[in-house]
Amino acid sequence: MSSSFSKEEKAAMRAAATEAKAAKADADLAAACRAAIDEMTGADQELAETLHQLVAKHTDLKAKTWYGMPAYTNTEGKVVVFFQSAAKFKVRYATIGFQEAAHLDEGNLWPNAYAVTKLTPADKKTLVELLKRAVGSSGS
Repeated sequence: MSSSFSKEEKAAMRAAATEAKAAKADADLAAACRAAIDEMTGADQELAETLHQLVAKHTDLKAKTWYGMPAYTNTEGKVVVFFQSAAKFKVRYATIGFQEAAHLDEGNLWPNAYAVTKLTPADKKTLVELLKRAVGSSGS
């Protein structure tokens, strides 16, 4: 079994190092998030844009990139939710994931990432509910 990282994993690690330097330099993290979405194509771009709009409309999370992908942080700077494109890791679905800072714990077992190929109006409603729970909000 090889312990080496794939080309995509190495690129993600390089992106994370660049993001850490940018955060220390007070770079425009929201612009980096926007650029990451704009670089995507097809369904990945559409899904990332939808998530971006829903986060902006229904939460006070701040946009940035995380391992080169769009991510949204709380007031403490911790990633709450992120988007991972299908193309980045050559898989058949994109991922919308929630980190430990998201308030989604439910019992002893709960999902923290969702495979997504498209978002219907019902899916968007579910996603908004998850986002609101993730930030500890019930209104908006």
